[in-house]
Amino acid sequence: MIFKDYYKILGFETNKVTLDEIKIAFREQAKKYHPDMNEGSNMAEERFKDINEAYRTLSNSASRRKYDRSWNSNIGKKKNKENYGKDVNHSNTVFGEVVNMFFGAKKEKEEPKVKNKKPQVKGENVETAINVSIEEAFFGGNKKIALRAVDGKMKNFIVKIPAGIRNNEKIRLVGQGKSGENGGKNGDLLIKINIEKDKKFRLEGCNLYTDLKITPWEAVLGARVTIEGIDGQETVYIQKGIQSGDKIRIAQKGYKDGKGGRGDLIVETKIMIPKNLSEEEISLYEKLKEASNFNPR
Repeated sequence: MIFKDYYKILGFETNKVTLDEIKIAFREQAKKYHPDMNEGSNMAEERFKDINEAYRTLSNSASRRKYDRSWNSNIGKKKNKENYGKDVNHSNTVFGEVVNMFFGAKKEKEEPKVKNKKPQVKGENVETAINVSIEEAFFGGNKKIALRAVDGKMKNFIVKIPAGIRNNEKIRLVGQGKSGENGGKNGDLLIKINIEKDKKFRLEGCNLYTDLKITPWEAVLGARVTIEGIDGQETVYIQKGIQSGDKIRIAQKGYKDGKGGRGDLIVETKIMIPKNLSEEEISLYEKLKEASNFNPR
């Protein structure tokens, strides 16, 4: 198994660090390599896992003592060998004092100051909703909408609605949300689709419902009528003696089911009684009343 240097993962060159220093380093590294700040980066995702693993081990005193024994064996000895024979700072020794008297003290090279960069922060997503008709949702297409942006100003968007989108589904406009901070990516705009009912159709699941008004004599004698479906005309056969509220099902002529098929078109009959009758029509209804023995009560 490959030994991982948890101290180095958190940015340390030695294990002589305090728990507070470990916590601070963990927060900085976790922000830098968080998946939300590095979308699509497998390297950042693996580094983020190592950072969490290192913090879990080093933030616990028992596991840290056990790890330090392995660290000294694998890393500490190696570092001691690397440091052996390097320039030694004699400024605090008697020899160093003598050297400094004749030649002056050797100034240590100042380390360049590194400014702590603020971590990138992705902007927040913004959610809204728009209403579309059943036809717009069925056929899809581009829809122009105007929304109030984060800065309070109205902004126009072109929303591409997929054909057959379902009610309450969301469309994502990447980068159209709130602005990121410190160079972070903008958030996204999430648009929820509300499919409205209309006078012609009602949508329930994948089935479309529509009403068909028929005359009393069509209900009694039966008929064949043509109606407007969502994507063309459909022929409906009315059986003799059909009742108001009865349903006629036309298979595979409803809404798209998202799997390449469609639901059904459900036609609900409504028998309409004429209001303004001629004398001849009234006479015929009176004859029908005398001739019929039908009593629904």
